[in-house]
Amino acid sequence: MNVHTADVLTAEEGLAAIQAQADKFDSDDATDLALQNTLLTPRFYTTDFDELDAIDVSSVREDWDKLLGQMRSDPNKGHFKKNEDWDAIDWEGMDPALKLEFLDFLVSSCTAEFSGCVLYKEMKRRGTNKDICELFAFMSRDEARHAGFINDALREAGVSVNLGFLTKKKKYTYFRPKFIYYATYLSEKIGYARYITIFRHLEANPEHRFHPIFKWFKEWCNDEFSHGEAFALLMRTDPKLTESWNNRLWIKFFLTAVYSTMWVRDHARPAFHEALGVDVEWYDQEVFKKTSTISRQVFPLELDIDHPRWKPTLRRLEKAMSDGEKAAKTGGPAGMIGKAWANLRGAAAFVSLLTIPSKPNTPPENVRLEPAY
Repeated sequence: MNVHTADVLTAEEGLAAIQAQADKFDSDDATDLALQNTLLTPRFYTTDFDELDAIDVSSVREDWDKLLGQMRSDPNKGHFKKNEDWDAIDWEGMDPALKLEFLDFLVSSCTAEFSGCVLYKEMKRRGTNKDICELFAFMSRDEARHAGFINDALREAGVSVNLGFLTKKKKYTYFRPKFIYYATYLSEKIGYARYITIFRHLEANPEHRFHPIFKWFKEWCNDEFSHGEAFALLMRTDPKLTESWNNRLWIKFFLTAVYSTMWVRDHARPAFHEALGVDVEWYDQEVFKKTSTISRQVFPLELDIDHPRWKPTLRRLEKAMSDGEKAAKTGGPAGMIGKAWANLRGAAAFVSLLTIPSKPNTPPENVRLEPAY
C-alpha cells in the first residue's frame, strides 16, 4: 500500500515512501547537484553514536518530557502534502534565472532535510538509551516528511533528487557529538528564523508568493524550532559544552561559519530574493537577529552583527567566493592562480569575522522557548 510521506509515522516508512517515488522518477542533474560537497552545499554527517547514547537527561527531565510529549502528539501529521491551497505553477513560463535559483534552493533544502533524517535515524537505530532513541525517532520522522514534500514539489518542474541513492553515494563528514550539537542546533534555529521571516513577509505581501510551498512554511519552521529545542536541552545536560573557554571558541566559530555561509549562499540567488520582494542584506540581517536572540537560551555569547566590520567583511567574503567560482570555471594556470588568490582572500575575510569581539550572554535557568515570531 502506498503511503504519502506526510502521513509516515517513522523514518523507515518515510525512506520507503521516498524510494518508491524515486523508483518512478528522478533527475540525474538534481541528484548530481545534491551529491556535491563544497563549503556551501549541505553535508551528510556521522558521529560517535556511543557517546550520544550515554547521555543522561535527568538534569533536564521536566523540560525533556514536555518536549517529547509535544513531538509524540505529532501536530504536523498529514500536513506536508498538496491540497486545495496548492496553486498551479507555470514552470515553463517562469523567468529562467528565477527558475534556476529556485530549483537550487529546493534541491539544497531537500538535501539538508534528508541529511538530518539520515543522521537522526542512524542514532535511533544504533542506540539503546530510550530517551535519546525516542527523540531521534521523532526528529527523523519529521525530516523525512520535509524532504519528501520538497521532492514532491520538485517533481512538478520535471526534477527530483534520488534521496535513497544519496545515502549510498554521498560522502559523510565525521563530527564529534559536541560539534553536531552546535552545528545542528544552529541549523535548526536558523532554519526556523529563515522560514518564519519569509512566511511573515509573504503573509503581508502575498503578491510576491510565486510558489505555493511558502504557504507551508509556518508549520515547517515550528518543526525546526522544536528540533533546535532538543539540541538546546542536550547541551544543557553537560555545562562544559557551553561554559569551558575552548568550547566558547568553538561556539563562536560555528556561529560565524553558519552565518557567513548563509550570507554567501543567499547572495548567489539574487533573482530568488528579488522575486520574494526582499532585500537580501536586510533579510540575512533579520535572520541573524532572530537567531541570535533565540540562541541566548543556551549559548554564552552572541555575534555582534551590528559591528562596523560585520557587513563589509561579509561582502568581501562573498566577493572572494564568487571570484573563486569564476576562476574555477576559467580553468588552466590562470584559473588555478585566480582560485588560490580568491581562497586566500576568503580565508582572510573569515578570520576577520572571527576577530570581531562577541557579546557575552548569561543563558536563563529555564532553557525552553516557544516560537514567538
